[in-house]
Amino acid sequence: MRRLAIGAASSGALALIALTVPAAHADTVVGDTAVSNAVVNGGKNVVVGTTNKVTFKVTFTASDPSGIASGQTYLYHGTWSDPDAFWTQDSPSETTCTTGTTVTCTSTYSIWPEYDLHYSAFAGTWHVGAYAKAKDGDSAKRTDLGTFHVQRYAKLTVNASPEPVTKGRTLTVTGKLTRANWDDRQYHGYAGQAVKLQFRKAGSSTYSTVKTVKTDGSGNLKTTVTASVDGAWRYSFAGTSTTPAVSATGDSVDVR
Repeated sequence: MRRLAIGAASSGALALIALTVPAAHADTVVGDTAVSNAVVNGGKNVVVGTTNKVTFKVTFTASDPSGIASGQTYLYHGTWSDPDAFWTQDSPSETTCTTGTTVTCTSTYSIWPEYDLHYSAFAGTWHVGAYAKAKDGDSAKRTDLGTFHVQRYAKLTVNASPEPVTKGRTLTVTGKLTRANWDDRQYHGYAGQAVKLQFRKAGSSTYSTVKTVKTDGSGNLKTTVTASVDGAWRYSFAGTSTTPAVSATGDSVDVR
């Protein structure tokens, strides 16, 4: 896979010079070849932390009466004419296509944060494009077949105290919401985010929301509740376009 993370040091125009020939121009169709229906990661967001490799597939449909000889996909952040990050394949062999006149082509991407995501600003909406070459020499390329999200992996903790607690007494529930920072490959607090405090009664498998708490400038959470019955407390974050949803593992409290 060709990895191209441009950032502020290089311009998108210079970066596009390095792309493979099918990617060097805008949308093109030669003959009766067509590409459509691009899907990234099975329709799910691509979530990347600070160190671990993340592998996912991109599929698209290609058709031509003569059959499809090869395919290629493109993933980019920003605009096609001036992307600030761009991923594609080094060779046609990295994308496989089924046989027939209408086929499914599949590309496999492996993303390493230290090589492919140098800036947290790359989180959010990305675009997907695709190219197919037919056996008779025709071809088609679409540079924007849809969008998907690349997100910064998140962590959420919870601690309810004191444990055990006397019925009717105050229970303090603390926690912290952090997410991957691709600039320094560390985890930092996610400030100003609404997080739900939820409770699951002992013997139940369902959590119910008790209140909503906002993280402080360091991503910390703190609130109080009145202890009434045994059960587990957790914080749950719904996520944003740049950060996935995450729930803390419940902290069980014995109420006496």
